[in-house]
Amino acid sequence: MTRTLVLMRHGKSGYPPGVGDHGRPLADRGRREAALAGRWMADEGLRIDAVVCSTATRTRETLERTGIDAPAVYVDDIYGGAPHEILEALRVHAPADAGTVMVVGHSPGMPTTALTLDSDGHIERFPTSAYAVVTVGVPWDRLGLDVDPDARLVGTRIPRE
Repeated sequence: MTRTLVLMRHGKSGYPPGVGDHGRPLADRGRREAALAGRWMADEGLRIDAVVCSTATRTRETLERTGIDAPAVYVDDIYGGAPHEILEALRVHAPADAGTVMVVGHSPGMPTTALTLDSDGHIERFPTSAYAVVTVGVPWDRLGLDVDPDARLVGTRIPRE
C-alpha cells in the first residue's frame, strides 16, 4: 500500500513583545497562507486522515487555518525536531490504517525529513506555509527504519496569493 506524507511548515508568525518562541502566534499573512494551503490540498485531492502537529502556538494555528479536521495529536518532539525525531513521532502516532498523514512543524525539520526519505529529491526553498508531499511504501511504524525504495518526493507547494 502506498501512503502519502504531507510535511507542512507553519505559517508566517508574529513577534509580539514578551512572547517566547513557542508561544508566537500567526501573523495575518500566516493565517491567509495557511488557509490557502488547505484549499490547495483539497483541490489536489489530498484527503488527510491524521495529523501529527508540533505543540507550538503557530503550528496549532496553522493546522486550524487549513480547515483540515482530521484527528490530530500534538507532539513536543516536532518542535525543533530533527528528521529522526519527526519520523519517530510518525512511527508512534500515525494510525496504521491512515492513507495520508500530515505533519505540521518547523524548518529545517520539515524539508530535511522529506529529503531524508527521498535522498534523490530536491527542495529549492521551503518558506512559511510550504508543504512537501512524499509517497512512501512502508507502513507508518517502519518509516525511517527501513530503506524505502518507493519513497518519492512528489513535489513542494508554496501557497501565495
